[in-house]
Amino acid sequence: MLRNRVRTMLLTGSAAVASIAIGTGSAQAQSAAQNTTAGTSISNTASVTYTVNGTAQTTNSTTATFVVDRKVNFTVVADQGGTKTQVNLGQTDAVTTFRVTNTTNGIQDFLLEADQSQIVNGLVTGIDDFDMLNLKVFVDSNNNGVYDAGVDTRTYIDELAPDASVAVFIVGNVPGSGTLSQANVDLHVTVANGGQANTQGNALIPTDTNLANADNTVDIVFADDDNDGIGIDIIRNGQGRAYASYEIGTRNVALTVTKSALVLSDGVSVGNPKSLPGATVQYCLLVRNATLLTAANGVQLNDVVPANTTYVPGSITIGTPGGTCVLLGSTEDDDADDAGETDGVTASFNSTTKNVNAMVGTVGGGGSIAVAFKVTIN
Repeated sequence: MLRNRVRTMLLTGSAAVASIAIGTGSAQAQSAAQNTTAGTSISNTASVTYTVNGTAQTTNSTTATFVVDRKVNFTVVADQGGTKTQVNLGQTDAVTTFRVTNTTNGIQDFLLEADQSQIVNGLVTGIDDFDMLNLKVFVDSNNNGVYDAGVDTRTYIDELAPDASVAVFIVGNVPGSGTLSQANVDLHVTVANGGQANTQGNALIPTDTNLANADNTVDIVFADDDNDGIGIDIIRNGQGRAYASYEIGTRNVALTVTKSALVLSDGVSVGNPKSLPGATVQYCLLVRNATLLTAANGVQLNDVVPANTTYVPGSITIGTPGGTCVLLGSTEDDDADDAGETDGVTASFNSTTKNVNAMVGTVGGGGSIAVAFKVTIN
């Protein structure tokens, strides 16, 4: 009977210990915002009661005071539904998106750097065979998760509160030519001093681990433990990286060019002009891109004025198709590629080769553009 009673007591004690362990684990899982803020002063005074010759007495201990130290940590991840962004040759302001979350028990700044990466740790698959041009990094200033050129201009994270997060964009240009496949990039984040809005803090320096804890000093302790992308884990250095890539997607689009001729006047007929010597004829080149989500960049049209006709100087117009070929024509002299050119399209006529050249630039997915010029029949 005694043996059974002792066995029951031991089992009950084990259950109690297990219960305590579970409670401790739950407390450790609290968020950064629930953690005591770095720099908070914690004080404690004990009291003692005692009796002397039947008289109750009391006294207090000295007060023990210390400040809470800074436990530095954060996360940085690719935040775009995958690590790869589909881009086209010649695309400008191509964006990869990341998210930085502050899990420190205090407000922090974060320094940002965009790097061309070889991805030695296998976090992104694919062959890295080109570099992006004019690579820059910007913070999402209006928290809409979308890069807004001219709006998102800050290049560091300012005053990020515990548990708060913000989107960060790497923005660059894709080379316009070449047999290209993929460019790998990474966002390098370094934790920095916070506490002063609209001022970039300096990179945090941890407290020397060989020094004993100072009760009245806020020690800085790096608690991060992540892979910094050089093939090994750099433990607790206040830095982190996340990886993404620009991948050349569609290499061709359903681009068609339809050419037509319309007699505008013949000098004889009042209506329904004919193709008579001396008549003015308008040639129309209608460019359509039937691929909805992919633009055709650097579109350039060349046409040779046919024999038995003469080019009409200053007659090239470029714009939105409609009416007699170009509904919204250029208000500039598109025959001249000079300092007065502001509408983004240029054209020229070579009187020696009889060649009409029109540089219309980009025809967006599902878009179209028209180029027209005139000749007279000899």
